[in-house]
Amino acid sequence: MVRKDIKEFLRTIPQDVTVVAATKYVDSQDMITLLENGINNFGENRVDSFLDKYNELKKFKDIKWHFIGHLQRNKAKKVIDLIDYLHSLDSIELARIIDKERTTPLKCFIEVSINLEENKNGVPYYQVEDFIKEIMPLKNIEIVGLMMMAYKDSNDPEQEFRKLRILRDNLSNSLHIPLKLLSMGMSDDYLEALKEGATHIRLGRIIFQ
Repeated sequence: MVRKDIKEFLRTIPQDVTVVAATKYVDSQDMITLLENGINNFGENRVDSFLDKYNELKKFKDIKWHFIGHLQRNKAKKVIDLIDYLHSLDSIELARIIDKERTTPLKCFIEVSINLEENKNGVPYYQVEDFIKEIMPLKNIEIVGLMMMAYKDSNDPEQEFRKLRILRDNLSNSLHIPLKLLSMGMSDDYLEALKEGATHIRLGRIIFQ
């Protein structure tokens, strides 16, 4: 259920920041409520759930669909031409599937492993430059920025987000490409992410009750 003071909450978020509602655990009726309150960017984690909600909400043409979870290569074809943003591009193989299956360039965030956690997805931070160089020739990949997740129980998420911002700035300079966007920050740490320049925050629990 969407929190009753959602409009007041949204006023606390800078206007130039995109709130991506992480709708993994909510149904299409709650998503309609979000639409009525000004949130039209929805982030899904699972292919099957996304397809169900996509079909249920087809008539709402102003929805922007973000895939924010790990996208398995064997399921990618099902969603590639339906989403507006992919926040979790992390392999050359997936990039090639996107390039082959999309009819128009897909806006992609490179998922970065800042902390090199073994159980997390993402391109190790020290490999991101080479990774970008390899996928830049693909005509249906539009690299818009970087994405990360901080440690779940981090004592200093702001420092982790700072590392991604600095990496983004350095890559923009060395590769001469406009990496304008940073997808970082969730319900527990979005305030720290905002301090470090997040342009997209992925909020779930905090906007639902």
